[in-house]
Amino acid sequence: MNFYIKRFIRSALTFLAVVTITFVLTRLMPGGPVDYVTAQVRRQNPQASEEQINAMVQAYIGVMPDKPLYEQYIDYFVGILQFDLGQSFFYGRSVTSIYAEAIPWTLFILGTATLISFIIAVALGAVMAYEEGTRFDFIASTLSIILNSVPYYIAAIVFIAIFVTILGWLPSGGRSSIDTTAGFNLPYIVDVLKHAAMPIASVVITGFGGQALGMRGNSISVLGKDYIRVARLRMLPTHRIAIRYVAHNAILPIYTGFVIGIAFILGGSVILEEIFNYPGVGYYFFASISSRDYPLMMGGFIIISTAVVIAVVVADMTYGFIDPRASAGGEASESY
Repeated sequence: MNFYIKRFIRSALTFLAVVTITFVLTRLMPGGPVDYVTAQVRRQNPQASEEQINAMVQAYIGVMPDKPLYEQYIDYFVGILQFDLGQSFFYGRSVTSIYAEAIPWTLFILGTATLISFIIAVALGAVMAYEEGTRFDFIASTLSIILNSVPYYIAAIVFIAIFVTILGWLPSGGRSSIDTTAGFNLPYIVDVLKHAAMPIASVVITGFGGQALGMRGNSISVLGKDYIRVARLRMLPTHRIAIRYVAHNAILPIYTGFVIGIAFILGGSVILEEIFNYPGVGYYFFASISSRDYPLMMGGFIIISTAVVIAVVVADMTYGFIDPRASAGGEASESY
């Protein structure tokens, strides 16, 4: 129980540090959010009084510009705890509503891509280990290294050139077509999948290679263990040895990286969603930077950082369930 309490306290302190750093850094920027938003409000409302300007600035970024800095920080932190991330002056909507609408779409394309990549990597890595030294192992390892070296945005551009410009099979971007009625119906689902196909494929093609090589190395290491030899001497079925003994132990070292990688989905979607004009978290975060929309930018920082903190906590909390050696302080032997 003390382990979980310590992890919770550490996560809370990390979240507090993220909020503090975000608040400080944005105010150290030349023409920080308060100054910039104040100038924008003055330009749009030249006849407004000082009190009206302060009220509008507070509506945008959640703090009163004439308050001391520590009071602004307290107001900012309280607003975050109340899920009030301010008002986007570029989109004219609350930051919370913008990201609440965008998060499911980002989780859909990149969550699906991450899961598919993980499944392919585990299966391919295990087969490569069993076929160590063969032509298949050489070709698969070489292909994994090459694909892992290609940035996903390069693959995205290649896919657009092939499937949009040359073949014309898929739409170039967006979540769905304008003439498709949104809802739980087959035409809309098919249209959404068509729009998501290239973003998902870009991440899968360039993402499974590194994990597959890691799974291969882990599997080869496990295959050399004494308990595998004992299992073979006991004439246990091959599929049981492969799944219960080899795969179970080989997959453990890459589990934490997989869980944390899910959290980086929100932050890693910036370039991909911009290329495909896919309105997710990364798309709006990029728009906030290019338009100097400070409330939207700070909200993106908070959401992405919080996702990473939560993922680390989940990885810490669940690793002991899938690997009893972790909760035993590493004293237990390999699982049988």
